[in-house]
Amino acid sequence: MSFEKLQERIGYRFRNESLLRLALTHSSYVNEHGLSHEDCNERIEYLGDAVLELASSDYLYLHYPHETEGEMTKIRASLVCEQALAEVAREIGIGEYMLMGRGEIASGGADRDSSISDALESVIGAIYLDSSFTNAKDFVYRFIMKDIETRHLFYDSKTILQETVQGEALGELRYELTGSSGPDHDRIFTSDVIVGGRVLGTGSGRSKKLSEQKAAFEALLRLKGR
Repeated sequence: MSFEKLQERIGYRFRNESLLRLALTHSSYVNEHGLSHEDCNERIEYLGDAVLELASSDYLYLHYPHETEGEMTKIRASLVCEQALAEVAREIGIGEYMLMGRGEIASGGADRDSSISDALESVIGAIYLDSSFTNAKDFVYRFIMKDIETRHLFYDSKTILQETVQGEALGELRYELTGSSGPDHDRIFTSDVIVGGRVLGTGSGRSKKLSEQKAAFEALLRLKGR
């Protein structure tokens, strides 16, 4: 498999391309091909996770000088959680390049949040090993630490909506699952958020929780007039 287009997308060219291949090798591929455990991305993902934590903390420290430690921790958590990283990985198209076992591919593993978010962290670890922390940090800055206010609002949307509804006495807040479609391994759920008897937002996602989160985000944007 060629990783040429992926390197163009991320704006970084590997000197040692085997590190990128390692970052994209899932344990199911290793197991299916009788390879060593060291040939999958679990160890390099561990390293990438640590680099990501430092790089994101560095960004928030420099760009949010008036925030408390607790608030910076909350913002970082919303930006580097599994779901947020999976969305970044999808934007880049990492799932297209992952090496996986046939069973894992058949069950939708190439688009599973846990797998592609781990692969994204592995790529960060690979960039760090291939060159320097500076290049890995640049990657984190460009792809993960962007549009922070909107993304933070999205990933805390249910909590923020609840606080808004209570603070403005808008009435009862509840979520209602309105439908689901697709095969078991790739099911899409749709939910409404209802405030004071009125549907304020609708969202769809790969889990009931994500569909509610998207519905809450839509409701918040509507309430904020955005």
